[in-house]
Amino acid sequence: MGRAFEYRKARKLKRWGSMSRTFTKIGKEITMAVKSGGPDPSSNSRLRALMANAKAANMPKDTVERAIKKASDKDASDYKEVIYEGFGPHGIAILVETATDNTTRTVANLRTAFNKNGGALGNSGTVAFMFSHKCYFHVTPKNDITLDDLELEMIDFGAEEFELDDDKIIISGAFEANGDIQKYLEDNGFEITSSEFVYEPADYKELNEEQRAEVDKLIDVLEDDDDVQNVFTNMNG
Repeated sequence: MGRAFEYRKARKLKRWGSMSRTFTKIGKEITMAVKSGGPDPSSNSRLRALMANAKAANMPKDTVERAIKKASDKDASDYKEVIYEGFGPHGIAILVETATDNTTRTVANLRTAFNKNGGALGNSGTVAFMFSHKCYFHVTPKNDITLDDLELEMIDFGAEEFELDDDKIIISGAFEANGDIQKYLEDNGFEITSSEFVYEPADYKELNEEQRAEVDKLIDVLEDDDDVQNVFTNMNG
């Protein structure tokens, strides 16, 4: 398994908290998708992908429909995607992905979290250059095409890595290729069970168990913030 897939799997183990927390995160993403692309999933590829993610997370269909309807209301909260950067204990680079309707509140909360847990919130560009923005698609295999053939087909659409994991094909590529990859999969009858965008570090920093615990403490505090969607680091493991 490639290093990128190892990173994704390790991060995913830490990513999901309680079910209600997961639903809240997906709900915010649905709101932003509807605000930018409209409430019709047939013409909004990002919304289609999020509906698949909601299904994979066992989010009730009526909850998803309410989220779409609420996001269509002109008075609905207007969340913005904002990335914050900083360093954790032992020089670990951290990217914090947020969905916020009040950046003043968000940055104040994040600065406090960093300062109280051995880190420091930085300016834009502090650590972003250490990460690549990637997309991942989890796809149900089809009997009429092998993994090798699918790889050959999809290289021209920006797909970079392929892995068979738990009876699903995982396909990754640069973030900019996510639209082309999704369109190919949909046009060719593949079931996309879920997808995600991640920031993957170019290099990984090794820490001992005690040091990792210090970084994990900061990550836990950050992830407990209602404005935080995801936290990415260059810590190995």
